[in-house]
Amino acid sequence: MAAQAKVNLLLRVLAREESGFHSIETIFLRLDLADDVVVRAGEGVRGRALDVRGEGDHASLTGPTEQNLAYRAAIAYGEATGWPTGFAIELTKRIPVGGGLGGGSSDAGAVLRALDALSPNPLGTRIVELASGLGSDVSFLAQDSPMALAWGRGERLFPLAVLASRPLMLFVPPFRVATKDAYGWLAAERGSYVPRGAVVRQSDADTWEGVTAIAQNEFEGVVGRRHREISFLVDSLRQHGAFLSLMSGSGSTVFGVFDDDEAARRAAAGAGGGVRALLTRTAERVARVEVA
Repeated sequence: MAAQAKVNLLLRVLAREESGFHSIETIFLRLDLADDVVVRAGEGVRGRALDVRGEGDHASLTGPTEQNLAYRAAIAYGEATGWPTGFAIELTKRIPVGGGLGGGSSDAGAVLRALDALSPNPLGTRIVELASGLGSDVSFLAQDSPMALAWGRGERLFPLAVLASRPLMLFVPPFRVATKDAYGWLAAERGSYVPRGAVVRQSDADTWEGVTAIAQNEFEGVVGRRHREISFLVDSLRQHGAFLSLMSGSGSTVFGVFDDDEAARRAAAGAGGGVRALLTRTAERVARVEVA
């Protein structure tokens, strides 16, 4: 099955909880860009296995098996339901690793959905609750809405009517930004946090024009001050005709949304040396789980 990437059309960092985690307000949107995930479980499958493939250093960047989110998702599902006792997962990586596109989270969400489709006693919508313990993006990527407004740690989800598909250019710099570092930089620059109310109404996200009017990423400034390439790439996409251009998540990937494919293709010329340009589209649907 396809484990789709995501971007954040809006990302605000709210108050820090006593646990140390920060609350967020965000708009998630899936992309057509996806990893391929195959899950085998049930009768005849013994042990626990994970095989990661992909171009370049994707496999090495996903880390040890026990720390891989897809593997951890299968373990969590088994502990929560008592099934399966054995599984085998194959990942073919296409989503850039560590770029704010939810690659590991999308794999975890896909594994949860696949296991639930295979399970003799599926959890249904309760897999979203299970997903929340794995990471801030996993809850969204484990459910069936291509676009959603989210709060808390990303587990409080309000599905939105999806926007019409548009071409989207990704600029992937040759460096990664650790999420922990991005939160630390933001907290250090912000100082004392003054609570603010939510800024998004459902009607704000009904059209691309509405989303563009509220689009922001509060990590973009602090990450951009440490990696000047971020601001350059955001500006380059806008200069080449993107009507919306932001950094996704805590970085380092920058994306631009365009009205037509040709304009998006021309924008690739503004990527600069060492930056990978990937053309995809915003998704209008969630990839289905195919059971063989």
